[in-house]
Amino acid sequence: MTEIAIVILNWNTRDLLDKYLPVMIGHSLDAGTEIWVADNASSDGSIALVQQKYPSVKTLTLDKNYGFAGGYNRALAQITAKYYLLVNTDVEVTAEWLRPLHDLMESQPGVAACMPKIRSLHEREKFEYAGAAGGFIDYLGYPFCRGRIFDVTEADTGQYDDEMNIFWATGACMLVRTEVFKQLKGFDEVLFAHMEEIDLCWRMQRQGYTLKYCPGSVVYHIGGGTLPKKNPWKTFLNFRNNLILLYKNLPPRRLWTILFIRLVLDGISGIRFLAKGDFGDLGAIFRAHFAFYRLIPQYTKYRKQQNWKNQPELQGFYRKSIVWQFFVLTKRTFTGLSGW
Repeated sequence: MTEIAIVILNWNTRDLLDKYLPVMIGHSLDAGTEIWVADNASSDGSIALVQQKYPSVKTLTLDKNYGFAGGYNRALAQITAKYYLLVNTDVEVTAEWLRPLHDLMESQPGVAACMPKIRSLHEREKFEYAGAAGGFIDYLGYPFCRGRIFDVTEADTGQYDDEMNIFWATGACMLVRTEVFKQLKGFDEVLFAHMEEIDLCWRMQRQGYTLKYCPGSVVYHIGGGTLPKKNPWKTFLNFRNNLILLYKNLPPRRLWTILFIRLVLDGISGIRFLAKGDFGDLGAIFRAHFAFYRLIPQYTKYRKQQNWKNQPELQGFYRKSIVWQFFVLTKRTFTGLSGW
């Protein structure tokens, strides 16, 4: 059986594949590794390019765009390997990126997934938004990273070069233990894209597994390769999916209190969008909330099937509000946070 299947999910990013696949091939192919491009029904000739120029890369094509969650679920169901390494099309790997990740997983069987250090491809001395030096979450469900809080990213000076338990590993580059991925039935396809990896990692932790940040592996990420940063559809997904994330995974004793606070804070976010004239994003928040309300019966059934007793202590969980720390106390770096 293949040891590691590196699986790149693609949707209309032909140019990114042509730019970064050669680097991936040069630093990743060996006797135990396969590289796959799984295509979400692109219309830009992505798969034809890969098949013609990069014959060492395996391909599979899905019949439509299933998003990140559904696309990976369907692609990985067709691939056999001990580990899945999920990598975005806009990631540039480095010469020694693969071995540290694999060694960590081999030496620590309780780790369900791990991630490398994510640095910005355009500002190479800085961490990148989508993962940085490991993902965390505060008690209200706001995700952040070591090296990135909200939109502020730190320069990498070696301050986060220690291996560490984290709350979530980034979907931009994530090595997953196949048996655990299948045990948990993969990603939640309702989420489509954004925060599906946080949901998966939270469910992994609830099953007693841990997630790790592996600083010995470094990759560079553009970010926004499929959806630009300013996009009402992205705003919709972020707000709706964050509410789903909380409703699925919070224990009963905290669920309704946290949801009420989040609804209030989302309202404040809407007022900020209104003040700036971002009417597309304002509308996206309204749509996100109504979409979430319609999904409550579905996820109520899911919650009733869960065992909420004797849940393990969550790693990478911040017991204070990152919103308060950042906007009120002006804490801009991970090391400046208090109250762990």
